[in-house]
Amino acid sequence: MTTAVAMELAPLLRAGTGAAAAASSSSCSQRIPLPRRRAVGAIRASPASGRSEGAGELPAPLLPNARRRGRDPLWHGGGFSLGVDLGDARTGLAVGRGITLPRPLTVLKLRGQKLEVTLLDVARQQEADELIIGLPVSADGRETPQSNKVRSVVGRLAVQAAERGLRVYLQDEHGTSIDALDYMISRGVKKSARYVKSDAYAAVMILARYFKSSGQGAQIVLPRQQELQDNLIAHSRRDAEI
Repeated sequence: MTTAVAMELAPLLRAGTGAAAAASSSSCSQRIPLPRRRAVGAIRASPASGRSEGAGELPAPLLPNARRRGRDPLWHGGGFSLGVDLGDARTGLAVGRGITLPRPLTVLKLRGQKLEVTLLDVARQQEADELIIGLPVSADGRETPQSNKVRSVVGRLAVQAAERGLRVYLQDEHGTSIDALDYMISRGVKKSARYVKSDAYAAVMILARYFKSSGQGAQIVLPRQQELQDNLIAHSRRDAEI
């Protein structure tokens, strides 16, 4: 069975320097030197750009759109980002590109394979090339039993997403439910509608955090199969050129 592994993003280099630039311009059939699997624990922001590159640097096409735009303001590639607040029974969705505030989309009451397929279909409908999925952690940054459930779903989803050329990232979602409530109140959402819309607005908060940090805290989830990694790179390069 094909599996996926989550990892922190490696340090960035200035555009056009070092092995990352070489990897970006080389053939997709070349094997990607992947960072070592990260241990279970808190999601930490990736090291700041400008540091020297070490082994395991990800090719530029695998970096989240927000981080590529943060590194190079003149880069206008990439599509929209689909924010996902994954729950046991309800999954909230939002979409954005970082230019304006993300907007809530809908709340899905699906589970299992139906949910995973629907998420990928919505991503394509919204012209998104990446999914930013909230990872539950405690106040001190430690992962919880719910974190393991999310990682299990996201691991399967990442394999299917790679087949379609879509990248999947995990983003710390601690506190986004409270932020979502405050945001709904500030936007004038009626009290009777807040419960129905809360998951979608939580997805808005996940995306807002992702864009505000320029993708520094996003953690990519890659399939282990090299062919699927190559497919991701090929799609990301092509989408960036459109």
